[in-house]
Amino acid sequence: MLTQSQLYPPGCRVTELISAGELAQMVDDVAARIDAYYAAAGVKELLLVGVLKGAVVFHADLLRRLKTPVQIDFMQVSSYTGTTSRGELTIHKDLVADIAGKHVLLVEDILDTGLTLTLLLERLSLRSPASLKLCAAFDKRAARRYPLEADFAGLEVPDKFLVGYGLDYREYFRGLPYVGELSFDTDAAD
Repeated sequence: MLTQSQLYPPGCRVTELISAGELAQMVDDVAARIDAYYAAAGVKELLLVGVLKGAVVFHADLLRRLKTPVQIDFMQVSSYTGTTSRGELTIHKDLVADIAGKHVLLVEDILDTGLTLTLLLERLSLRSPASLKLCAAFDKRAARRYPLEADFAGLEVPDKFLVGYGLDYREYFRGLPYVGELSFDTDAAD
């Protein structure tokens, strides 16, 4: 049987920053705020749109905690090639649902620079939803370069390379039940 350390790239170390218990409490808190907001607005049903791949864990947990009836859909988008911004949005997987007239809650794993989400929200608003709000599990305010705030944010996180709970490094670490800071042994990162 392989150990956890054998499943990941050599030279990677993860130091836990946010425990599984803290994540569960964060989801409960965010779900309660969302339910209260939409109940006060008289909204009877939401379309919960997860941004793949990172938001899938948070999206699933949020879905199970919300009392407001929801339908779900997913998108996969990018505005970067590697670490370089192209300044334009590429949609790799689009919505199946027509969002015109629907109350849409876009669910993302982390709000950092704000570029991709700014472009995505602009694009989705052209499809005439009844409302369009943003929910992010993690808010990395120190990395923000675009004036964007989540309508519903979970935890503010430091400007560090984070993995776990959907966040990845080269598709590794998404399944960790906690969020940790990724570091590398000398000369392990390229």
